[in-house]
Amino acid sequence: MPSLNDLPSQAALVRGLVGRRTLMLGAGAAGVAALSACGSGGTKATGTGSAAPTAKAAKDMSDTEKVVNWSNWPQYIDIDDKTKTHPTLEAFTKQTGIKVNYNEDYNDNDEFYAKVRPLLAAGQDTGRDVWVSTDWMVARLIRQGYVEKFDLANIPNHKNLVSTLTNVTFDPGRLYSLPWQSGFAGIAYNPTATGGKAVESVDQLLTDPTLKGKVTLLTEMRDTVGLVLLAMGKKIESFTDADFQAAVDEIKKAKDSGQIKGFTGNDYTKPLASGDTAACFAWTGDIVQLRADNPKLGYTLPATGCTYWSDNFVIPAMARHKKNAEILINYYYDPAVMAQVVDYVNYISPVDGVLPVLLKSDPAVAQNQLIFPDAATMSRAHVFRGLTPAEEAKYNAIFQTVVTG
Repeated sequence: MPSLNDLPSQAALVRGLVGRRTLMLGAGAAGVAALSACGSGGTKATGTGSAAPTAKAAKDMSDTEKVVNWSNWPQYIDIDDKTKTHPTLEAFTKQTGIKVNYNEDYNDNDEFYAKVRPLLAAGQDTGRDVWVSTDWMVARLIRQGYVEKFDLANIPNHKNLVSTLTNVTFDPGRLYSLPWQSGFAGIAYNPTATGGKAVESVDQLLTDPTLKGKVTLLTEMRDTVGLVLLAMGKKIESFTDADFQAAVDEIKKAKDSGQIKGFTGNDYTKPLASGDTAACFAWTGDIVQLRADNPKLGYTLPATGCTYWSDNFVIPAMARHKKNAEILINYYYDPAVMAQVVDYVNYISPVDGVLPVLLKSDPAVAQNQLIFPDAATMSRAHVFRGLTPAEEAKYNAIFQTVVTG
């Protein structure tokens, strides 16, 4: 079973994983739909199986304006620690002649959406040609007709997308999005607070009397309910209303019994480190940061399954340099290029062919199961199914009655 004990480079992992995930959760619990670490928020393209609205398109200036404007999460790309430049971006410009205006101004999905939505709704240029959104936000953007369909002729390397991410419910066939990086959610524990024993299952977390009052779950509905659904033997890709309610009932039972002391965003980290929290649902990046000070902290991907999320390239409506954005995406889907990014940020690569590259250049990273999960690990990784707008509102309301009740 993969454990953070397998991780090779604390410094490298901290600089990559922590920055993006911590910032993603900075909005707190005010909008639980915004605190997604996995899954999606739409359904088959739009939530009903109908075609997505056609995004408004601008005249593409790519052939005459050799520039592309890219918004991404902070600390989410390779960096030269001495020059503070991005080697892959510099190589892209040298190779293509296209200058990249790279902006680390995507700190939270809903915060970013709030900035660009008025422009998108008005049919105006956002000033961006490509950005990176989490699965559920991609679903929303597709559903509302705010992102453009790719011209895959400009992205021949899309063939390198790993098979597990090809036909997601919110974008079948990946016509509007391609993953940038992916990751897991699982269980973290402090062995000092657990009496030295590992916490390896959701059932143990919710029922073990030795953990009573020392357990926290996540305010993120998709991860908390998703992990419980998986532990109940349900498929989070295709659960029913009854399944969802049954999972929430199990969570409520654990809360009412005193097993669960609360629900958190990523503010579970300090209590976990101190031992006030014995075990919790957690994201890998946060735990890596904690292990830099306390390497005994444990992390487990449950045998019953873990949630699996991705952040994805999308091209917004009215983008002025759509072709250049597609050329950029294609560049990063070259295994040799993506290997440079993965070697720095240490997330899960969405591109096939990266592993052989890193086996030669950085075997320690290549052999890490949480960065390059094998088939057995991936068989336990699941993406929360797409939700219609009505389902998202209903499920969030049901979940919130437990979180805040």
